[in-house]
Amino acid sequence: MATSKQSQKRIRTNEKARLANKAVRGAMKTAVKRVVGATVAVEGKADLAAAMKKLDKAAKAGVIHKNAAARRKSRLAKRVNALAKASK
Repeated sequence: MATSKQSQKRIRTNEKARLANKAVRGAMKTAVKRVVGATVAVEGKADLAAAMKKLDKAAKAGVIHKNAAARRKSRLAKRVNALAKASK
């Protein structure tokens, strides 16, 4: 167990940060799942914009690396474009 005041405070602040990061990560994952689960191209494009925004915010907050966010955004866009192409 932490003995110094500073280490006790670090435990408290780390827990707050963990919960905040968990909320951001959960919102991000939900947005991504909505895009992946889209069956219509129009629905996919609307959800894609929201998912990209969540990914960018997660990267800005340091929850995921910016290159990881870029990679996920690219893969989601590729998926939606394929969906749009298939529905034509």
